[in-house]
Amino acid sequence: MDEQHEAEQRAPLSRARVLRAGMELADERGLDGLSMRALGRSLGVEAMSLYNHVANKDDLLDGMVDLVIGEIDVPHPDEAWKPALRRRASSSRITYARHPWARRLIHTRASSGPARLHAFEATIGCLRRAGFSHELTVYALSTLDAYVDGFGTQRLDVAAADVPDDVAMAEAIARWLPAAQYPYLSALIHEHVLRGGYDEEASFAFGLDLVLDGLEARLSEPSLTR
Repeated sequence: MDEQHEAEQRAPLSRARVLRAGMELADERGLDGLSMRALGRSLGVEAMSLYNHVANKDDLLDGMVDLVIGEIDVPHPDEAWKPALRRRASSSRITYARHPWARRLIHTRASSGPARLHAFEATIGCLRRAGFSHELTVYALSTLDAYVDGFGTQRLDVAAADVPDDVAMAEAIARWLPAAQYPYLSALIHEHVLRGGYDEEASFAFGLDLVLDGLEARLSEPSLTR
């Protein structure tokens, strides 16, 4: 045990420390590996000691979700809406990749902590100041979050399935694919994918730009800006 870890173990127990340890344990083991007993062991205390700082496991999970949301960049009051939402989406994707367990919880927990409320207020305010109606604000938020979630979930599913990366998979397909029967697919594999054509960052940015450009186009429609 190194000196830093020993110091952390000797530090007084607090709600902030319990929540941070819960988040780190979930990062390491997933939600299935998070129990009050396991959390207590990681902190060097009995599980019952945790209840002096969190009411129950639901309170623990709500606090952990709020910590994760606090890591996401939200719009600044004087920031233009498109760069603000682009930065928010990119930050969300990075944050969810760092805490893959959090994505499901963020959309299923009913309670809202201060970080979550601040994130909602900052993002809604950004859109309303830009001229988005309440209706279009809801559409914008749900569409953006669906895109970020969908893109991240797809990549997580691929990683969890332990399948080869895109190039290795394309190479395997190319070995048996009848090019004469599937000329377009074959050309895409040989002339794009196998030449290092797929760029995950560029793919995410491309789709995000389509969403933002579509919202910008809708912003000019009178029926959606009242």
